[in-house]
Amino acid sequence: MTNAPQDYPDARGGCQCGAIRFFIAAGPAKAGLCHCRMCQRATGNAFAPLLEVPAARVSWAGVAPSEWASSNISQRGFCPTCGTPLYLRTDDTFEFMAGCLSPDVPFLPQDQGGMEARKSWLDALPSLPAHTTRPELLAVVVSHQSKED
Repeated sequence: MTNAPQDYPDARGGCQCGAIRFFIAAGPAKAGLCHCRMCQRATGNAFAPLLEVPAARVSWAGVAPSEWASSNISQRGFCPTCGTPLYLRTDDTFEFMAGCLSPDVPFLPQDQGGMEARKSWLDALPSLPAHTTRPELLAVVVSHQSKED
């Protein structure tokens, strides 16, 4: 991500099962999207929405994240219990997956990287029909996810 950081309020997040919680102290952060093939494979998705913050502003509660070296310069952090991908860590910086941030975090991407691997079908998203989760599905789903903070 290349644009200047924006000021963010205190933020929090965690994994699906609740075994890991993290807290980010207020301050400058950069939000962006990464379309590179490594991020696609690490998230199982078309792109990774990431919030980049200095490690010094991050604190943890619960179990320690497991990490895997996805390259010679970075680690991918995930919950050892439920497998939720949490972050990309490089030196003294965390890039948290936007999906594991609490819903009240004002995530607004400033740029996109890895455009050489961007999926062309993303262009069609604005023209697709959109709907909320079907009530009949919500009626039968019993979530095992932890409650939001």
